[in-house]
Amino acid sequence: MKLSDRAMALTKIFFPFVLGFGVFGIWSMFSNTISIIWPLIAAYFFPPFGKETIIPLGIGLLKNGLTVPIINLHVAPVSVDPWSIALSIAFVDIVVALFLVWNYDLAKKIPIVGNFMEKVERIGKKSEDKYSWIKPLRFIGIILFVMVPFQGSGGLVGSIVGRLIGMKPVNTFIAISIGAVTGCLLIAFFSDLILSFVIKNVLIGLLVLIVILVVGIMFWISRKNKNNNKK
Repeated sequence: MKLSDRAMALTKIFFPFVLGFGVFGIWSMFSNTISIIWPLIAAYFFPPFGKETIIPLGIGLLKNGLTVPIINLHVAPVSVDPWSIALSIAFVDIVVALFLVWNYDLAKKIPIVGNFMEKVERIGKKSEDKYSWIKPLRFIGIILFVMVPFQGSGGLVGSIVGRLIGMKPVNTFIAISIGAVTGCLLIAFFSDLILSFVIKNVLIGLLVLIVILVVGIMFWISRKNKNNNKK
């Protein structure tokens, strides 16, 4: 391998990390917001947390605080912009996607991450309808896949699906970036709107929460029955 090729390979490996820590580092120099959001960013890397749970949770906890008398836990409300939470989570997806489109084969050798990638690949190759709706849409399909707030639709899985359907790495990266930013901003907007309404109307808020919970359970049962029928 030529020296220039080695330099390019090393750049592709380390640049996403430099970009990620660099942006968050510069942000922390001019604002203390990022130090408040760090726990949310860390939690985003661990299933079953996704942007559809991390962003509403962050907005709810940081803007309104939390008190749990049983364990004597109290989180004081903090003045934080919901858009900051949304964009920080979207940026994580963007950095992850950049690393994967450049270093896909290398990432498969990383413990845990590689196992997860291979599992997603196996599911995608075996299941005809798992990602079949994305293939004819291609670029738009990846945007919608990453944008829609379902678990496992972030930058990591989006990069894998883009590769499975034969998209060029640069197109996959751009689609994931658009989907991540758009999806996170929409989640932040509606989460802030709903939480503000719930706080002012506690009874109605509880009813809405119960309805969402019931719908979620029904959706989970429906998916479980569908998977069982396929077997």
